[in-house]
Amino acid sequence: MATPAGRLCLLTVHAHPDDEASKGAPTVARYHAEGVRTVLVCCTGGEEGEILNPALDKPSMAGKLAEIRSEELARAAAVIGYDEVVMLGYRDSGMEGSEANAHPDCFANADLDEAVSRLVSVIRQHRPQVIVTYPEDQGGYMHPDHVRVHDVSIPAFERAGDARYRPDLGEPWSPAKLYFTLWSRKRIEGRHQAFQDLGLESPYSDWWFERPSTDDQITTQIPVDGFIDARIEGLLAHATQIDPESTFWFGLPPEVERSIHPYDDYVLARGPRPAELPERDLFAGLRAGAAGESG
Repeated sequence: MATPAGRLCLLTVHAHPDDEASKGAPTVARYHAEGVRTVLVCCTGGEEGEILNPALDKPSMAGKLAEIRSEELARAAAVIGYDEVVMLGYRDSGMEGSEANAHPDCFANADLDEAVSRLVSVIRQHRPQVIVTYPEDQGGYMHPDHVRVHDVSIPAFERAGDARYRPDLGEPWSPAKLYFTLWSRKRIEGRHQAFQDLGLESPYSDWWFERPSTDDQITTQIPVDGFIDARIEGLLAHATQIDPESTFWFGLPPEVERSIHPYDDYVLARGPRPAELPERDLFAGLRAGAAGESG
């Protein structure tokens, strides 16, 4: 379904089912509540995921994990507030260095131009003004599919509005902005401190604080007061992938979790730089007049 003319649209690009819950879910929930059309592009089926919930770790589950994760994704998307989920159609590449990296159908081995064309087709169909994807520097987490999301998103953003590029994929559409999502050091420090203040063991090891901080790159902070639970409930919808007893995700009381850094952080990678930083709206400058360019 295409986005009606004049309606704002947010399109997010994620690697696997569950990434949409851990990265920016409160932002999507907020904009959905405001009437913005929200579209999720999930690049792989998550076939290489592990069952991390002990209650569901049964031999009978392993053979149908792709089917189960598809169902979990549908539930999470509904909880978060996505209007539509688009599967890009690639196989999970597995963790860096795993045997799955060699699978011919995996995302990491996909022809780059073909993958870009698939995403361009989605962009032209849904006509988003704003796209959210992954940065090149992902804090040391070099999952092949996450790297590929970045590699595909940048040229797709640039080519979608080029009338000379693949006219068979639909009418050209130029999104106005592209953002990178990230978990700020400030958020991590706030959660770590909250565990300590409550006398709880923090899930954050020294590694989290030895990594270079990218907080100086943040251009945009979206206030998500009242929408933090979208991340919590979205994660819980991925029952095979998320242990409900995980202290990393659920170790803090909900009221404490909601009070820590009630923002989602982004880096504006393409589009007009805000006059004042940080900006508080992904659609800043787009709400009046033309919300994107076609042709």
